[in-house]
Amino acid sequence: MERAEIKSLLEVIEQQISSSILGGMDEQYEELESLGFITINKQAVQWSATITPAGVDFLHNN
Repeated sequence: MERAEIKSLLEVIEQQISSSILGGMDEQYEELESLGFITINKQAVQWSATITPAGVDFLHNN
């Protein structure tokens, strides 16, 4: 995933308290989670993501 795409997704997640993961976006969100930028709540029926401090740092300092 390119830096611009990562920043774009992180911006969306940061604007929301919890961002629902839309169908077809699973891979992108899982990549962000593997980078430590988000956490995914897989316990709910509709998975959702929240930004981590590392994600906030990447978004605002890169």
